[in-house]
Amino acid sequence: MSSPDSSPGKLVLVGTPIGNLGDMSERGADALRRADAIACEDTRRTGRLLAHLGFRTPALLVVNDHTEEGAIDDILTRLGRGERVAVVSDAGMPGISDPGERLVVAASNAGFVIEVVPGPSAAITGLVASGLPAGRFVFEGFLPRKGSGRTARLAEISAERRTVVLYEAPHRLERTLSDLTAGCGGERRVALARELTKMHEEFWRGTLDESLIRCAEIEPRGEYVIILDGAPVPAAATDEDVRIAMQRSMTSGKSTRDAATEVAASLGVAKRRAYDAGLALTLESEA
Repeated sequence: MSSPDSSPGKLVLVGTPIGNLGDMSERGADALRRADAIACEDTRRTGRLLAHLGFRTPALLVVNDHTEEGAIDDILTRLGRGERVAVVSDAGMPGISDPGERLVVAASNAGFVIEVVPGPSAAITGLVASGLPAGRFVFEGFLPRKGSGRTARLAEISAERRTVVLYEAPHRLERTLSDLTAGCGGERRVALARELTKMHEEFWRGTLDESLIRCAEIEPRGEYVIILDGAPVPAAATDEDVRIAMQRSMTSGKSTRDAATEVAASLGVAKRRAYDAGLALTLESEA
């Protein structure tokens, strides 16, 4: 443990086990042992981890989704006194769909050293075991639960060419898989991972259509990682495809320029090509 004002304060992000306590690294354990204070989501859960490691319990600061912003000043004050403040989430890496991001920004802007002790991540664990391409992927975390935000995010995911990694709670799993099926098509490949590194760890692989059948057959339990195959590369659009799409867009009331922007994005063609098709349609209608 550091002594006040003996050295510059340091914020240390520490990865913790996502289920199996045996995954706690020696370096991570040492970082917690040396901390003057630990910022955590749940003092009981972190207290149990420290007890398992056989450490004394330092000051535990509650930093969750609701308290993170309010805790920043206290933590910056501690860092200013030269303390080492460790940051942990309930499981995995802090800042990844968990508190920590705003704290890191504030400490970095204030000039304090940020250190990371890597550890387990449910997203990466699920991805590498999914059997889906892992060379290029995007992490979406939890989807918005409702409204236009959810609709827009689902539309982006349906068109995403890279593998997509999502988190979902068991009671919302079926709805999310149903929404993904509607947007991506039932043949899109998907993998479901739950209870990672725990006794009842399970991986399931199939199509979105098959995933809905599975949800109807079992009661989803435990936190899920959904790994979705990327969208297939669309076939090259023909001139007739562009013409029909422009006609449909312009008939709906869009200007030629706005229609060209929309069609270029949806068909993956040059905006100039779509615009020229729109001009040709206008000339035809005036002839």
